Amino acid sequence: MFACLLLGSAAFFEVSTPAGIGFVQRNSPTRRKYLIETMTGGVALLDYNNDGLLDVFLVNGGALTDPMPQPANFHRGEPKYWNRLYRQNRDHTFTDVTEAAGLAHAGDGNYGMGVAAADYDNDGYTDLYVTNYGRNVLYHNNGNGTFTDVTERAGVAGGGWSASAGFFDYDKDGKLDLFVTRYLDWDFARSKVCARETYCLPGEFPAATNLLYRNRGDGTFEDVSTRAGLSKLKGHGLGVAFADYDDDSWPDVFVANDGMEQFLLHNNGDGTFSERGLEAGVALSDNGKPFAGMGVDFRDYDNDGRPDIVVTNLARQIYAVYHNDANGSFSYRSLQTGLGVLSAASSGWGMRLVDFNNDGWKDLFIAQSHVMDNVEAIDPSLHYLEPPMFALNQAGRFERADPGTTQPMAGRGAAFGDIDNDGWPDVIVSVLGGRPLLFRNRGGNAHWLTISLRGTRSNRDGFGARVRVNDQWQEVTSAGSYLSASDKRVHFGLGAAQTANVEIRWPSGTHQSLPNVRADQFLSVTEPEQR
Repeated sequence: MFACLLLGSAAFFEVSTPAGIGFVQRNSPTRRKYLIETMTGGVALLDYNNDGLLDVFLVNGGALTDPMPQPANFHRGEPKYWNRLYRQNRDHTFTDVTEAAGLAHAGDGNYGMGVAAADYDNDGYTDLYVTNYGRNVLYHNNGNGTFTDVTERAGVAGGGWSASAGFFDYDKDGKLDLFVTRYLDWDFARSKVCARETYCLPGEFPAATNLLYRNRGDGTFEDVSTRAGLSKLKGHGLGVAFADYDDDSWPDVFVANDGMEQFLLHNNGDGTFSERGLEAGVALSDNGKPFAGMGVDFRDYDNDGRPDIVVTNLARQIYAVYHNDANGSFSYRSLQTGLGVLSAASSGWGMRLVDFNNDGWKDLFIAQSHVMDNVEAIDPSLHYLEPPMFALNQAGRFERADPGTTQPMAGRGAAFGDIDNDGWPDVIVSVLGGRPLLFRNRGGNAHWLTISLRGTRSNRDGFGARVRVNDQWQEVTSAGSYLSASDKRVHFGLGAAQTANVEIRWPSGTHQSLPNVRADQFLSVTEPEQR
């Protein structure tokens, strides 16, 4: 147990290794500096058994040897290299249910990366999609506490080096589709150690294309990457997030690319996407340079009703804040928001904008660590291990607050949600070479409202719905961060307000209004059958 510290005047984190979670993130670092060993660490918060409690799924890496024999075998059948599912108990401890759930064997040819979580078949149970270097895996939730590998039938194995993934309904047909980022065209035969015995930059290897799978609604998906215009775009994709940035009612995609321009994929509404990163002003930093995009969130930080973009990257680059200017373009606001000063010497991965102190402004939590484990030998002013960053949002400007621990760690994935259902959002962070850490928010006196959506004409999870609570807007999604999936419930801090006016714009086009909703509750809303 780490120190319990007050954050601002209303919220605090108690930092611990979650009781009952014995998982160790085994990335297996080697002297060969295989780049994949630095990049793993996905984590998901989901309620897989519909008991009202968030459970935890953690993605493991695999065994690497020095040198790596071909064909690659990562020994994922050994229990220490399994991905793990932990069921939350009523006392907020956890029980390992991996084997009983049918999730024990991830495939010996797979080195684990990330996870996406959503109900892709609208049966009321959250499914899992695990990305790998190798073959990705789709696990169907059977509704009885078990999962079945349906990858081959569904047609979503992918291939190569996949990173983040997320479910969204890009064509608004009521069925969740799947977007997968891919990092590099890389294999062990082409791996190399770069100058000063470091991991090579991604530009040393060929770029890769991302994948888009359209949900047919019969349990299978169609690879529409080429038809959608994605196959002509090669990048070094890591994080991915979804939002309708230009308010045309179609969900758009932001891809965080490492060491090159970022992608903003505009949904044209006809099944295709156009890359508009440069045109919209989100491809580069304010001085026109590319950066190492890793984690991303696509959310309104200044309460003007438009989704903004925050991207984490490497030390010396400062985290990027792109403000949505309402005309299809963005302006770079890292310095104006204070995030530039806070992040100048840091490297960030998993992250999200969340109102942790329930004052009505979304704060920022970022898992941190440099990518190179020997960076101190190259630049003594930088550090491989870092504590996470926590910044309170003061009316659109971020100010550093205490994350609850000064312990340096190799943070990677981060998932966000209210684990103990007390109305105050929590965080779980994966740690390379170590056990995950739970940042439990112990709360305060402000009011809040958490909403669960159930689509009928729209997808059952309500992903892509725009929800307004008083003067705040959010879009419903479990995607974003880095390699991770967060609680699909949408949370709003209300400050001193004891009631809220709720407006929901469903992907189907249905508008729903709920006036004078009582604060401090978990509200379930079902989409009306008719407009």
